[in-house]
Amino acid sequence: MASVCIVGAGSAGLITAKTLLDDGFEVHVLTRDRSPGGIWAEERVYPGLSLNKCVFFRICGTLTSALVKYFSVHGEFRFSCLPMPPPRNAKVTGGRLAGDAMRLYMEKFSARFLEGHVRYQIEVLNISRHPDSGKWIVDLKDIQGSVIEQLTFDKIVLCTGGCSRAYTPPSLSPMSAEAAGFSGLVFHSSQFKAHMESLLMRVQPNSGVIILIGGGKSAQDIAACLVNQDRNVTMVFDKTDAFVAVPVPLPDFIRKSRFLAVLSPHINLRTRLERFLHTTKFGSMITRGFWSFLTWSSFFTFSIPASSPFRNAHSLFWGIRTNDEGVGSPTGFFSLIKEKKINVLSPSRAAGFAANGKGILLEDGRTVDADAVFLCTGFTSSWNSLFDEATRDELGLGRQLPSLSTDAERKWDDYISLKNPPTVCPENTTAASSIYRGLVPARNLCKRDFAVNGSVFTTNNGYTFEVASHWISSYFLSDPFLSLPSTADDALVHTQMTAAWLRRRYPGMLSWVNESYSSGIAFWNYPQLVDDLLEDMGLPIMRGGRNWFTWPFKVIDLREIEHLHDERLAKRLLSDVDQGRSFTKSASNER
Repeated sequence: MASVCIVGAGSAGLITAKTLLDDGFEVHVLTRDRSPGGIWAEERVYPGLSLNKCVFFRICGTLTSALVKYFSVHGEFRFSCLPMPPPRNAKVTGGRLAGDAMRLYMEKFSARFLEGHVRYQIEVLNISRHPDSGKWIVDLKDIQGSVIEQLTFDKIVLCTGGCSRAYTPPSLSPMSAEAAGFSGLVFHSSQFKAHMESLLMRVQPNSGVIILIGGGKSAQDIAACLVNQDRNVTMVFDKTDAFVAVPVPLPDFIRKSRFLAVLSPHINLRTRLERFLHTTKFGSMITRGFWSFLTWSSFFTFSIPASSPFRNAHSLFWGIRTNDEGVGSPTGFFSLIKEKKINVLSPSRAAGFAANGKGILLEDGRTVDADAVFLCTGFTSSWNSLFDEATRDELGLGRQLPSLSTDAERKWDDYISLKNPPTVCPENTTAASSIYRGLVPARNLCKRDFAVNGSVFTTNNGYTFEVASHWISSYFLSDPFLSLPSTADDALVHTQMTAAWLRRRYPGMLSWVNESYSSGIAFWNYPQLVDDLLEDMGLPIMRGGRNWFTWPFKVIDLREIEHLHDERLAKRLLSDVDQGRSFTKSASNER
């Protein structure tokens, strides 16, 4: 069987490796981390870290400049083959998963299913195609011993995600701090755990100030962590995320069903209910009214005053910068904000370090003294450093400018729920990914030797990554039942239509996601995305069942997809039987 190199041992890499192993591939997983889990690896999990429902990015130029947190359906992030214990103190926390729970789950998954298949602390230096054999050449380095190797594989799966390469604005880099004479600590927030002990020793309780540049979920988590250890914290940001908050934990038929999905329009409306909600005036009033009410009730739950900078947030309906706060907690970020234990400078932007060497300079000319600065400035694409320019261009991994007419977006003019979108700044990029289904570079479609998992922006990673791994395996196996465009050009047209849809559905949001995390966006509507992938494989969709009235409230259960391997195998055997019959019939006709 063909050899496959999976780059990355986060959640997407782990489930892809298991699925390919089950289908008989020779699998090798490479990661530069010391342990499995990606963002949930042991070296990144710090006290107070919890699972968010949603993620966001922001781009500065062509780079992401916000901080990321993985996300899932509320209170769950797992795969169908391995149960996860329910969250501790669910009544108090609203069911949010702790970072340590995620770390332990990923470690257990790797130990049970991938023993001997993962190489740790391996830095992938370059991936290129051999000019003669067409196979993939992977140059790598053992981080511990600095030994450089070159390995050859038949196929590659990128599972590096969008939050493994930290982005530091040049004006806020440690080099700029040194040039300005700033002697305090300067770190990217992805290094928080590694430098947490030295930070707490350097900045004593109730003495000195730690500045966090950024207003996203990780900045909020770090702020809460530090304040709960009696450190003074100041946050500097321009605009913050939307959030969902409730006074009491919501039932599973709301949190873990298709309820929110049907209220978020998809590129194709499969059901009468979706068509009613998004293409009729009355249905659209219900849809937009629901999201407006959810926004208001979230502010009300956390007693956010009208003058608060946290009211200057992105839209729950139009955006992808959304955090799930649940019921909150007494030591949580918004509780600390309410108690005025966190200083907030917003709307403000950090321009660089102050000339006096004592802190940072804001764009409005003010200076803020600091003893330490944490840059919650996000991540750049994890793909840029893995390929030379020729290989990136061959695969089409970069963003592509629109090639279709601007009238392409008029295809969805009957979506009344998308009327009156927010104004988008002219400088926001319109370029988008050319990754078919978010899984295969369109230009490389017919070669069946390269795929991506974990780069679709969605709110149920466990479920989506697992279904995607089966799609990728069928793609590599050339399963006859997998429906694909007939040519690379057809695949490119499909990706351009998808890009047109994303510009219409999420105005300006393509400029907030980097290349390695924007091959697709299915934010609230991940069930519809999964249905698309299942339909490609000729497998049943909308697996929850129930009748025409109750189906939106049926809890989506991972048991629905635990037999996908067997389902695909049955279809493969049936295809072989049909081909055998066709061959026999053809031979008989010739006689």
